[in-house]
Amino acid sequence: MNSFWDWFWLMVWWFVFFMYLILLFQICADLFRDKATSGWAKAFWVIGLIVFPFLIALIYIIARGKGMAERQTAQIVESKAATDAYIRQTANASPAAAITEAKNLLDAGVIDQAEFAQLKAKALA
Repeated sequence: MNSFWDWFWLMVWWFVFFMYLILLFQICADLFRDKATSGWAKAFWVIGLIVFPFLIALIYIIARGKGMAERQTAQIVESKAATDAYIRQTANASPAAAITEAKNLLDAGVIDQAEFAQLKAKALA
């Protein structure tokens, strides 16, 4: 490792190795995300990835690449919809409900009058 080119090619090969690992993780995640593929087919793909990793990864990308992208997009859309629903549910709490909850806390002695006034002001803001 005395020359610049030795280091350069070492870095190139490390990059290729990490990209290959990322590809393997993506393939495994896609395999187990796919509900249409049977368990036996998933097992054969995984065994193939262990026995002939480069060849099977290439075949998987060629044969199932479009479906892989569609499943990942569907998961992203589903996750975004769930996040948006949660945000809407949390953000749409009415001021009256917040004030009622604060009043219940005040009546129970959990908070004092100053904290109640602060929560009331926050709910009305």
